[in-house]
Formats: sequence, C-alpha cells, structure tokens
Amino acid sequence: MGQGAPQPDAGQQLVLVIDDSADVHRLLQARLRGEEITIAGAMTGREGIRMAQEMSPAVIIVDLDLPDMDGFEILRALKDDSSTMHTPVMILSAMQSRQDKVTAFDLGAIDFVCKPFDLVELRVRVRSAVRLSVLLHMLAQRAQIDGLTGLYNRAHFDSRWGEEVAGCMRHNRPLSLAVLDADRFKTINDTYGHPAGDAVLRGISRVLQSELRGADIACRFGGEEFCIIMPDTDTREAHAVCERIREAVRATVWAAHPERQVTISVGLVGTDGTSWKSPAAWLETADRNLYRAKQEGRDRVISSDLSGGDLSERDLSKAA
Repeated sequence: MGQGAPQPDAGQQLVLVIDDSADVHRLLQARLRGEEITIAGAMTGREGIRMAQEMSPAVIIVDLDLPDMDGFEILRALKDDSSTMHTPVMILSAMQSRQDKVTAFDLGAIDFVCKPFDLVELRVRVRSAVRLSVLLHMLAQRAQIDGLTGLYNRAHFDSRWGEEVAGCMRHNRPLSLAVLDADRFKTINDTYGHPAGDAVLRGISRVLQSELRGADIACRFGGEEFCIIMPDTDTREAHAVCERIREAVRATVWAAHPERQVTISVGLVGTDGTSWKSPAAWLETADRNLYRAKQEGRDRVISSDLSGGDLSERDLSKAA
C-alpha cells in the first residue's frame, strides 16, 4: 500500500520514493522537509511504476530490494516507457556491490546511494537530481517552442494533434482545428522589411495568446501560418473564437506601418465528437477551407463540421 500521492505545491517538485520500508519513507519525509519538494511513496515496484506513469515526478528514488520485483526491473521498466524514460532515477541499496553500481548506471540511473546513507549527503544528491530534472524539462520545452513567436512549433503540433484526434475518437469528445494565415504577408516584408514582418508574426501570436482559452493550443505551423487545436470545442464554438481572433488582428495598429492593416484568413474544421477522419484528413480539410477563405476575398473564417462521420461534412460559414 502506498504512502499517498500528494500534489506538489506551486514551485515545488515531486519526488517519488519506491521502497518497502516505512521507516525510510518517514525518514525521507522528515529530513527532506526543508527542500522545495513534495514526496510521494510506493511500497512495491508495480505500484511505484504506476504512480510514476500517472504523476510524472521530477525524480524517482528506487530501492534495489523490493518484495515483488528488484530495482533493476523497475529501472528497466521506467526507461522503456516514453512517459518516464527521461526522469532522473536514483538507486538506494543496502549492498555496496561494484557490479550493482555498474549495472544501475548502465541501465540509466543517475546516482547510486548506499544504506545506511548520510542524510546531509542524500539531501544534496536529491537537490542535484531535482535541479537536473528541471533543466531537462526546460530543454524539452524549448525544443518545442518557436523562437520568434513563443508559441509551440510544428514538431509539437505534429505530436499533439495525433493525440487529440485519437482522444476525440475514443471518447466521442468535441474537437476543432483552425489553420490561419496572414493575408498578403509577402508584401509586408517587401514593402516595410523583414523586421516589420517579424513584428506582425509576433503580434498575431500575442492576439492568439490573449483570445484563446486555457485548454487551447496555438502553434506556429511555418512561415506566416498558425494552427490552433481546440479540445472539447465543437465547430460553432470554435468559429466564434476564430472570429474574435480575426477581428482582433484586424483592429491591431502596427508601429512600422500604422496606415497598413493586417488581416488573417482562417480555415476551420470541427466535430461534436462523432467524426472518424484521420489527423491528416482533418488537416487537409482545414487547409482546403483556408484556401477557400483566400479565394473568396481573405479576412474571413471558412468552417466545416464533420459531426456524424465523413459523409456529413457541412459548411457552417454562411450560417455562423
């Protein structure tokens, strides 16, 4: 039975301890209390692996000798799982076997602490592991952030979009996708220079961050094109969101060209949860609607509703 699964306070990191000794759990809780961490505990390996997958701890501390599986098995399982493979793992052991240490490091552990451990030394080692975890998380986030706009990039969109479509199909949840593009963007670069074009892209990203809801995911898709994933949002709701964004961009005054308006065109596709299109098919429909918006005069939102499956795609733009 685990020692509970507390949620870390703001600014604190979660450390998961997998050890069958209640004394070890109590000792770590007491001696690490002053650190900026929250400790959760598991008494068995299987429970610890489950908690690691569900809770995404910053650091995992694993005892080598557990009743249901040894620490090496746990370490292998953690490193084979995409959700935990990058989490720093520290090994605790009552043995000081050189081979155990070699095996642990070969399997991906970042530290090996022998019992009985020095509490001051352990505190420093845990602090170092937490710091490493925070840095790794920052690097992973930056790898998915567009440097110019601060939005998520194409790589993040590609991974996240597939997950959202799968969730929509599995749970029959509403979902919408918008693809938007700055109208006549090349003429801004050609007339006012690339710094002015960059300012427009940053400005559009600020509008997106201001107008979108907490669950919405805005990404720079490439060039002057952006994508917005709107979970739990049907087509009509998403159309209203996109109209707000379109109007906000249109109303923006640009420092480099206050006399020149910038507008966007938006292609939108959504469902109330009863669609079975693939992620690529969704994107193709949104792209097609974006092309229509451009062809029909720009500065508009063209929407399609996929509710009911592939055969009931409906254009909502004129009804909205």
